Amino acid sequence: MMNYKQPWLLNAWKDVLFILSPAFFCLLLIALFPAEFQQSNQMSVAHWLILVVFIDVAHVYSTLYRTYFNRSNLIKNQTLLIAIPLICYLMGVVIYNLDGLWFWRILAYLAVFHFIRQQYGFMKLYIRQDNIRKWDRWIDTITIYCTTLYPIAFWHLKGDRNFNWFIEEDFFQFQNEMLLTAVKILYLIVIAIYLLKEIISVSKKRAINLPKNLLIIGTGLSWYFGIVYFNGDLTFTLLNVVSHGIPYMALVWFFEKKKNDEQKSHTKVYKMAFGRYGIFFFIMAIILFAYFEEGLWDSMVWNEHQTVFKPFSFLPQVNDKFLLSLVIPLLVVPQATHYVLDGFIWKKKYHF
Repeated sequence: MMNYKQPWLLNAWKDVLFILSPAFFCLLLIALFPAEFQQSNQMSVAHWLILVVFIDVAHVYSTLYRTYFNRSNLIKNQTLLIAIPLICYLMGVVIYNLDGLWFWRILAYLAVFHFIRQQYGFMKLYIRQDNIRKWDRWIDTITIYCTTLYPIAFWHLKGDRNFNWFIEEDFFQFQNEMLLTAVKILYLIVIAIYLLKEIISVSKKRAINLPKNLLIIGTGLSWYFGIVYFNGDLTFTLLNVVSHGIPYMALVWFFEKKKNDEQKSHTKVYKMAFGRYGIFFFIMAIILFAYFEEGLWDSMVWNEHQTVFKPFSFLPQVNDKFLLSLVIPLLVVPQATHYVLDGFIWKKKYHF
């Protein structure tokens, strides 16, 4: 136990600050300012701009640093990086033409899968060097999935939430109190088994994996309070977006910076991207991409935040059904590509 080295991904302070603490920070904000997070379906423009545009949409574009902006990765995975957005667009056009609601529904479930898999992926990274029993690994895996799947099941089975993932009715609703009770009992059993496992580990003086436990606890608390306990759009968005987006952006930035620092020769582009002011360029780049995308969405489709996107006011709103079936899947391409690519870029066999 004394020789155990905590399996930090970056280092202790970076992991805690950027990967593990966002969920706890959001919960602290809610506790300190309860009036701001009332149980309603309203969210101010300022909150929406910061959370949705500058974090949620921006984190999608951080993937560019690991793919299309990385010349080496782009060359090695050229076919994949061309095929995925093209396939996403063509499939989007076909699905939207068949049924607009199903288009958003499929995208919503793809997003949920992506959010859940990110937490599982972080957990796998944090137990990568642990020499533990197979059953312990299974309990960790079941727990991280359970902490995310139970709130989603609650959302489906309860059906009275004041928020949506993308649009109204994008999730199936089938209220069933009996099934909801059964799922809740199963959830509590899994949590109890996990806690018992960790208590036994302490009693036997085994090493405690600190980042793994912080990740599982933070995931469980943020998903439970964001979806089950509270019923407000701002609370859900804060816990959902910040706990997901900030760790993802941090991992991309620090991972790519480390790779760049280890290279013997640096291109001018990479010196600018990862040099002294690299983090500033990184943040500004993904925010500008996010603002541009949302400007197109608002001007051509939603028309909800015209004061925020005045530079795009010259664009006409698209009302024709056929044109919408071409425009909406096109605007969704960055997001859909991000969801799909995330299943490739962190696996060694794809050489990113």
